[in-house]
Amino acid sequence: MLTYQPGTTAVHRLDPRSKLLFQGGFAVAVFAHDSLAVLAGLTTIALAPLWVASLSPLRLLRGFRFILLLLVIAPPIAAVSFGPSWFVVDRALDSAVASYQVVVMLLVAGTYVYTTPVRETRAAIQRHVPGRAGQLLGVGVGLVFRLTPVLVADLGRIRDALDARGGESLSTVARVRRLALVGLRRAFDRASRLSLALRARCFAWNPTLPELSFSRLDVPVLVLSVALALSAFL
Repeated sequence: MLTYQPGTTAVHRLDPRSKLLFQGGFAVAVFAHDSLAVLAGLTTIALAPLWVASLSPLRLLRGFRFILLLLVIAPPIAAVSFGPSWFVVDRALDSAVASYQVVVMLLVAGTYVYTTPVRETRAAIQRHVPGRAGQLLGVGVGLVFRLTPVLVADLGRIRDALDARGGESLSTVARVRRLALVGLRRAFDRASRLSLALRARCFAWNPTLPELSFSRLDVPVLVLSVALALSAFL
């Protein structure tokens, strides 16, 4: 599971608000264009931060392997037609382009997760979403970023324990059922312990968050973000 890794690269030093704005502008651009030439250019833009942050694209995509599996099987499923002709190639091509757009977007989102501390993300949200709504959203985002890798690791340990007890001999449906039941039970246990830990540590809705400030390093990123968003209207 991809998580934040401390570093001193230019991408790590960017203000989280610049990176969030870049994600927004990039998403608008990538889903507004289905031209292969434009998508190739956007792919180059998405890979550039990975190179600067010293993050392997293969390592990043491994963190999204379950999503990638769904994206791979989507085109043939979309092409199936219940009647003559039984396989519509145009549908498969349209679905393949849409799947690739999602993959390119995952590259940008994964780079953000890898280079941005959770506290900075929460600070960026709470600074720009006023009141309790911003606090609730900031807490929710922080908990999702922190707990998702833990829950994924739990599922891996449950699967290994099931295999050690002869689970490989079970049918796929039985394995999925057991993984789901034990995984849900473990998730609820985690939630109960988290609730107790937050109360024990006098959880605050509005803690002291890190100071955020733009630098000259953010200027080209902000300009590129706006340009990408405007490209959807060209």
